[in-house]
Order: sequence, then structure tokens, then C-alpha cells
Amino acid sequence: MTISRRTLLKASAAATAFGGVSMPFVARAQQAEYVYKYANNLPDTHPMNIRAREMSAAIKTETNGKVDLQVFPNNQLGSDTDMLSQIRSGGVEFFTLSGLILATLVPAASINGIGFAFPNYDTVWKAMDGDLGAYIRKEITKANLVVMDKIWDNGFREITSSTKPIKSPDDLKGFKIRVPVSPLWTSMFKAFDSAPASINISEVYSAMQTKVVEGQENPLAIISTAKFYEVQKFCSLTNHMWDGYWFLANRRAWEKLPADLRDIVAKNINAAGMKEREDVAKLNANLRGELESKGLAFNELEPGPFRDKLKSAGFYKEWQGKYGDEAWAILEKAVGKLG
Repeated sequence: MTISRRTLLKASAAATAFGGVSMPFVARAQQAEYVYKYANNLPDTHPMNIRAREMSAAIKTETNGKVDLQVFPNNQLGSDTDMLSQIRSGGVEFFTLSGLILATLVPAASINGIGFAFPNYDTVWKAMDGDLGAYIRKEITKANLVVMDKIWDNGFREITSSTKPIKSPDDLKGFKIRVPVSPLWTSMFKAFDSAPASINISEVYSAMQTKVVEGQENPLAIISTAKFYEVQKFCSLTNHMWDGYWFLANRRAWEKLPADLRDIVAKNINAAGMKEREDVAKLNANLRGELESKGLAFNELEPGPFRDKLKSAGFYKEWQGKYGDEAWAILEKAVGKLG
């Protein structure tokens, strides 16, 4: 279509005439000075993403539209390992990652996942909001990443299976179980004489559906939101590891923000993290009944024999050596003697 010069001049004149009305709306639409991507690996319906969208809206409001934090859930921007590379390079500006996977870059970050270390949530939050969390954040900072003060909850992890319930350490012998891409998980399940397979979470459902693995281990919230109950029959309440998500930022992107905007962003991220903790606690309290109604059979177990097996296999001694005496002492100060 050909547009005449006369038509263009008329359009220009109209824009000038009505500029006092139209220009403010254009300015508002283009107001965001910092458009940042926040990526995570969880389904859109998980409390993390519900709170993240609220957090993003609050940040936009409180910064007068200057900061637009866009949420990309469910591995939309790549696998965990892909996104860890992207947060370092600046391909994404914010990313939440389990400390147990972050350990591929920051070894100390997985210490909260030591098998059967934490007996309950009170112990978890006292440690992670206290000396243990401070130690891990210091180590993350050394890797040239920015980390927020409050770790978000992923939850205590439980084992599901398509073949049999896990009731004792013997039930784990030869058990084909998916684990995240992290040495700590592989080491722990090898100590139980299992057959762990490292698979990114986006591929777990299909791996269980096609019987590549018999089972997996995750908190109930993920078992529910990822619909793992559709391809699993049993859920053993092992509480074998507690796992959380560190909220990470690319250092260059973070330092581009003026100090007043950084304060607003950090405040809202940490506040959202605290709300997400409450959400996960409420969700887990109701999920057992909901998952049972969908056909998942539950069993509880005594952690003592599992802890004894890890001790006799040399698991605790091995990881004390890897983390170092300082980090191990901080952990044991929170949870008691291990190994």
C-alpha cells in the first residue's frame, strides 16, 4: 500500500495537535528503564511463581515502572545447568536455583542437603536464616554472583516409586532413581547402593513414564504441581533432605540498578520468599490427602536406620572432608552431631 506525502503530513499534524493527550500514554508504556528476566524451573502453579508475579508487580509499582522483572517459569529459558550459565553471563538477570545444583559452581551451597541432617523446619530456618545461611551466601558471593538474604523453600524431599514402597535402606538397593544434576545426590544414593541417574527436572516425568527410572525424590509440592502421581504409585515420607532455592542475580545487572532501586527489589524479593515459605508449609499440610485421592499410596518410616547406613558407608565422613571443618562445624551446631 502506498501512503501519500499529504496523508503523512496530516497524520503528523494530528499527532502534534493531540500530543498533549497522547504523549503521556506513550511515555508510560516505555517507562521501564530496567527490563530484567527472572527464570526458574518450577511449574507456573507453584507458590514460587504465584509469589514471584506478585513480587514483580510490587517492584514495578514501587519503582514507578522503572524496573520490570519478567517471570519465566518451568524451564522456559533452558535447563538448570543452562540457566546457571546464563545467570553468570548475563543472559538472564535473576534465577532461583537449589543450593544442591548451585554446588557445581559453589561447593558449599549443597551443605543444607546432607542426608537426614535436619529433623524439622524449625531447625532448617534457624540454620538458614542464621550462621549456616550466612556462610553459604558468603561463598556464593565469592563466585561473583549476588544472592538475596532469604532462601525460598523447596521443602523436605520424599521418594516416590512406580514399583515398591521404600520402607528401609534395603529397599533402595539397585533402585533406579532420578536425582538432580548434583554430586551430593549421586553420592548419597550410591551410599544406599541405589542406581541414581542425573536428569534435569524438565525431563523427569517422561523418564518415569518410559521406565528409564523407577522413581524420583522431590518435595510434595513438586510431586503435585508436576503431576508425578500420574506415573508413580508409592510415596515414602523419607524427609531425607531439605532443599531450598537461592534467589540469585547477575552482578553486572544488579550493579546497574541505582542503590534506591536495589533496595526496593531486594526488599520485595525477600518478602516474597517469606510468603512462599508459608505457602509451601500450608500446601504440604494438605497435599498428602489430595495425593492419596489421586492414587498415591503413602508410608512413613523411621530415619534412624537410613542415617546409620549413611554413617557406615562413610557418607558423612566423605562430605565433611569436602566441605571442610569450618562449614561442617556450623552445620553440626544447628543439627547436632552427624556421622
